[in-house]
Amino acid sequence: MNFESVHLAGVGTYLPPAVTTEQAVRTGRYDEEARAASGLESVAVEESLPAVDMAVRAARTAIGRSGHRPEDFLGLLHSSTYHQGPEGWSPAHYVLLHTLDRPVSAFHVQHGCLGLLAGLQTAALRLTASADPDAAMLLTAADNFATPLVDRWRSSSMFVLADAGSSLVVSRRGGFARLLAMDFVSQPGMEAMHRGDEPLLPPQTPVDRVMDFETRLEHWRLKWAEGGAIPLGDFGELIADSVQRTLASAGSSLDQVTRIVHNGFNQDPLNVFLLDPLGLSAERGTWEFNRRVGHASVSDFALGLEHLWSSGQVRPGDQVLMLGFTTGMEAACALLEITAEPGGTG
Repeated sequence: MNFESVHLAGVGTYLPPAVTTEQAVRTGRYDEEARAASGLESVAVEESLPAVDMAVRAARTAIGRSGHRPEDFLGLLHSSTYHQGPEGWSPAHYVLLHTLDRPVSAFHVQHGCLGLLAGLQTAALRLTASADPDAAMLLTAADNFATPLVDRWRSSSMFVLADAGSSLVVSRRGGFARLLAMDFVSQPGMEAMHRGDEPLLPPQTPVDRVMDFETRLEHWRLKWAEGGAIPLGDFGELIADSVQRTLASAGSSLDQVTRIVHNGFNQDPLNVFLLDPLGLSAERGTWEFNRRVGHASVSDFALGLEHLWSSGQVRPGDQVLMLGFTTGMEAACALLEITAEPGGTG
């Protein structure tokens, strides 16, 4: 899907202090074997600030950088993977109150780790339909896993969960990057991988069980060992096809892409599921940044993009590919062109 006149006008992030993986091992929170395999140096951990407040801090930065006024915004899209507060409460409207404070729509986007990219596509479509040349949309994303119901260090062998908040201002007027194209693709036959053998009715709430992806995957490993069918597919090939289709629609290719922004997975899963199917090295991605942060769920993409842009690793004219996947299984990619230096205008 191609886009015309859709830009990123501002980006903001909130990252708490990091806990080293060595410290986590010393205190018994992490296993040494898992630490060595992960390649991670540290993980961002927020002990006291709620997820929505991290989102608010990031959004205020993004709005300030964008040059947009509150009255320019058509709405807000807030994304998360974990609970944000009381059941039935609207975290999106809390973020709206403490940022734009205007009577516009505020949606809560829950699409796993692709929540921010789902919000980006929705915002781009909404702006494309608007006749206002100054129209903008505010995207926010945040998770805080500092709860007894989540073991951030052991919930999955693919990642260690990090706390963070992030925000993007999507604009028709201009900005530091232009959205060229996006694509989403899924392989729904693999949804059972993250369901395991847990019942669907009544729904499992946080009061009932600790979040544990690894146990659900172990259910299918045992099925496989017994000779049963498991919900697997060539997901890497599906991702590669989606990327090639997106690049082709924008008249680009992987050779023209300067850097890749991806999920903050551990080293081996990152290579196996995202980089290897595309023939990419870790140096093309954001691994050197992610290994000091961990997997910040919905915020990985804004964190990586801001890091590359603010540190001068991408410059005007460079193309950046945001690429990742989530449970479902579903993958998404977005191709951007950098149009301004940090502190400049597009």
